[in-house]
Amino acid sequence: MTPVSTFKGKTVALFGLGGSGLSTAKALIAGGAIVRAWDDGEAGRLKAVEQGVALEDLARADWSCFDALILSPGVPLTHPEPHWTAQRARAAGVEIIGDIELFCRERAARAPGAPFIAITGTNGKSTTTALIAHILRQAGRDVQLGGNIGVPILDLAPPSEEHIHVIECSSFQIDLAPSLKPSIGVLINLTPDHIDRHGTIENYAAVKERLVAAADVALLGVDDNFTHAIGARLSGRALSEQRVLPVSARRVLDWGFYVDQEAIFYRGQGKAPEEAELIAKLTGARALRGAHNAQNAAFACAVAWECGLEDDEIAAGILSFPGLPHRMEEITKIERVLFINDSKATNADAAEKALQSFTEIYWILGGKSKEGGIEPLRPYFPRIRKAYLIGAASDDFARTLEGILPYERCKTLDVAITSAALDALGSAAPESVVLLSPACASYDQFVNFEMRGNAFRNLVNGLPAILAARRGEAR
Repeated sequence: MTPVSTFKGKTVALFGLGGSGLSTAKALIAGGAIVRAWDDGEAGRLKAVEQGVALEDLARADWSCFDALILSPGVPLTHPEPHWTAQRARAAGVEIIGDIELFCRERAARAPGAPFIAITGTNGKSTTTALIAHILRQAGRDVQLGGNIGVPILDLAPPSEEHIHVIECSSFQIDLAPSLKPSIGVLINLTPDHIDRHGTIENYAAVKERLVAAADVALLGVDDNFTHAIGARLSGRALSEQRVLPVSARRVLDWGFYVDQEAIFYRGQGKAPEEAELIAKLTGARALRGAHNAQNAAFACAVAWECGLEDDEIAAGILSFPGLPHRMEEITKIERVLFINDSKATNADAAEKALQSFTEIYWILGGKSKEGGIEPLRPYFPRIRKAYLIGAASDDFARTLEGILPYERCKTLDVAITSAALDALGSAAPESVVLLSPACASYDQFVNFEMRGNAFRNLVNGLPAILAARRGEAR
């Protein structure tokens, strides 16, 4: 835990008692703050009481006594309209911040030079964050991994010169962290997302830009228009203490970090093309298939390079990375069929990454559909041998696939897996892939994408017995 000593003796309102909210409340109390916490849900309030956090109905509180409102990142700060606690705080002149900001203030007070790597972007930030942490750990560094991925930031060890904090930051968290100033800031990419919470893509991009704008070293993608523009803006500023470096997975750069022929290179400014330095090869890195993962790996290599790791240390970390659960996770191979769990693909944009990475695909998809459905995925239909539809989106998806792609209405995941496996095993292709990449939210049949992915893993692991029984019946 990181006790929040910078609020010692101060009284704070805290709204939102989920995982990060409860963590924040305990860290504030450990640091000597007086916390008045509230949540609209009774379950959150009961859990807080069990762990010694004092409750106060903030709708009836005297806001003049609060030094700050600590807001959960899941609570709207500006759009579609400010949460009522944010409105009360602003009316009382009370600052509104989150757990990342509390960490930043502790770092500034305890160890301003403590290594702090902050990662954001629209897609790939969790994989990039985990890969950075893996490479650094494999090289013997003491890594504190958390933030928007896994462990709340204040549950990690306090900032110090001995620890390297590797923190994934969502746009919601950045919005609540006005003094965010990492030693290395990473902005991978930007595409329209969370517009309901930021109002416009321009507002969303501006929030993301704040993470790299104040970083000592800013690593910026240049493969989309938004990040390219941000990089140009930062490079044009007269901030001699900041280094801004471009990263690309799509083209060879005149300088910076880039991917070329399944390898990652660094080329210094003013260096000839033949002077580019090979950092790591992606060949053999099974958990980093696809162009999107090449981008993630390029950023991870760039961070490791900036942290002073040797090329062989970085290359070893790339090859040994096991990947993240539910993100193109390789479950097993049965005969010539590979089974991939990409349950995290809850929209078409995310599913596209998996469809780009394989051919001979037996595709399991469906759930609670999002706007646009699977229409954007039409260019990848030639890679797909058959689709297996589950959940509420089945009718909509069937209309899209009709006359273009063979499909089967399976309703549930267990039926889809068995049908896809039998079809794939009957294929003459040297290798086929049964791919769960639903392009949908999970909550029509599962609580979240993790539960859907876990169900897929368990069902696939039980396939050998089912297939043996089916083959026995056939004889």
